[in-house]
Amino acid sequence: MFFPRINGHIAEMQIGKVVCVGRNYAAHAKELNNPIPSQPILFMKPASALVDMALPLRIPQHQGSVHHELEIAILINESLHNASEEDCRAAIAGVGLGLDLTLRDVQDQLKQKGHPWERAKAFDGSCPLSAMVSADQITDWHNLSLKLVRNGELQQDGNSRDMLFPVLPLLAHISSVFTLEPGDLVLTGTPAGVGPLHSGDRLEASLAELIQVSTEVE
Repeated sequence: MFFPRINGHIAEMQIGKVVCVGRNYAAHAKELNNPIPSQPILFMKPASALVDMALPLRIPQHQGSVHHELEIAILINESLHNASEEDCRAAIAGVGLGLDLTLRDVQDQLKQKGHPWERAKAFDGSCPLSAMVSADQITDWHNLSLKLVRNGELQQDGNSRDMLFPVLPLLAHISSVFTLEPGDLVLTGTPAGVGPLHSGDRLEASLAELIQVSTEVE
């Protein structure tokens, strides 16, 4: 069971499902030679994928390249079904950072066969999550910067204003597909700059001036 921290305190809710959004930044879609989607691409990770981002990361061995994908993570604390954007705003408990770790070679093979992505996206430990801040600390959902530095070099540098499907409309859309429950987590997509991780890599991730977290790859 994984209980997130919000403003330094352990949240009373444990995380249920993790809803992920693919290709929500045009530049990321382009870097992987993927078409720009006309509606959000949704997939899920189970709660067993969650680990603490501040602890050393363990990545799968002998399954090809493991890529980092830094994302803004949204924690839900009220049920949302066919919800309005204002309902979605009121239902956000916390905001943090998540890594959508991806077995890229495995994913490429699955995509070629038209198979689902779960083997490449939903394995144990595939969703490192940072501590979170409460939603009331966010003044503008359309201007949240996120950065990932690997071994002292900037790898990802994005902003929520570049999302194809912005945070609140995205949550409303997801709630029209399936109900979001208290404790569910939404990963909102990754900006360009994804790449492979290697043992010994040191990572520094940040969300605006609100969150900074350092970790390393075992």
